[in-house]
Amino acid sequence: MNIHETAIIAPGAKVGHNVTIGARAMVGENVEIGNNCKIEPGVIIEGWTTIGPNCHIYPYTVIGTPPQDLKFGGEETKVVIGSDNTIREFVTINRATAHGGGETTIGSHNFIMAYAHIAHDCSLGDHNILANAATLAGHIIVEDHVSIGGLSGIHQFVNLGRYAFIGGCSAVSQDILPFSLAVGNHAMIHGLNVIGLQRQGFSTERLNILKQAFRIFFRSTMNRSQAVDHIKNTFEITPDIEHLLTFIEKSSRGIAKGIKPKS
Repeated sequence: MNIHETAIIAPGAKVGHNVTIGARAMVGENVEIGNNCKIEPGVIIEGWTTIGPNCHIYPYTVIGTPPQDLKFGGEETKVVIGSDNTIREFVTINRATAHGGGETTIGSHNFIMAYAHIAHDCSLGDHNILANAATLAGHIIVEDHVSIGGLSGIHQFVNLGRYAFIGGCSAVSQDILPFSLAVGNHAMIHGLNVIGLQRQGFSTERLNILKQAFRIFFRSTMNRSQAVDHIKNTFEITPDIEHLLTFIEKSSRGIAKGIKPKS
């Protein structure tokens, strides 16, 4: 290990092999840091926080502080972070609340840019990108391969579906469908995230099926349940379509509206 002499590592903290901890960093007594992590100067990690291997946490990030929730009463709640994450300068990640499940979780291979905020009880999957100053309020679910543009704010209890792209400076108050592109205040869905999906290796056939499903959901005169039934009866239920329909059926905040093409 390479721990700077001015770093403060509390008794009881568990630090893995080949970990670097920079000057004036602080690691609390209930923190676990996995192998091969690099903790830059000035980082504060406290609370019941677990960080997986191969993470790089940049200066002045703060992880594991109590949630910004007036109902919080000091309960033993957690932050659990997976492996191979990059967390840039001044990011804040709050631990969970007891009534919200007890864990704020972040998966693996995420890129969280400077000044982003991840509040209590959020759950992030893998391979997500949060651009500068993207802000997640409490109880948000972000699936996998989601990109959130800079200065965007996501409302409490919103779900962001896999492979969604949220444009910069957006205010997201309802669920964003998987595979979609959304932007605005309040954010509206502008169709399929075609460029992002192509970059992820989606075939033309997969894209065409999703385009047709989106057309039925957003451009027909059917209500939500009718559109879901029509999609079920029209398409072979591929994994993409199955995930899309499951996401729609489970949505409690409602799906963000779609932009209809001008006639």
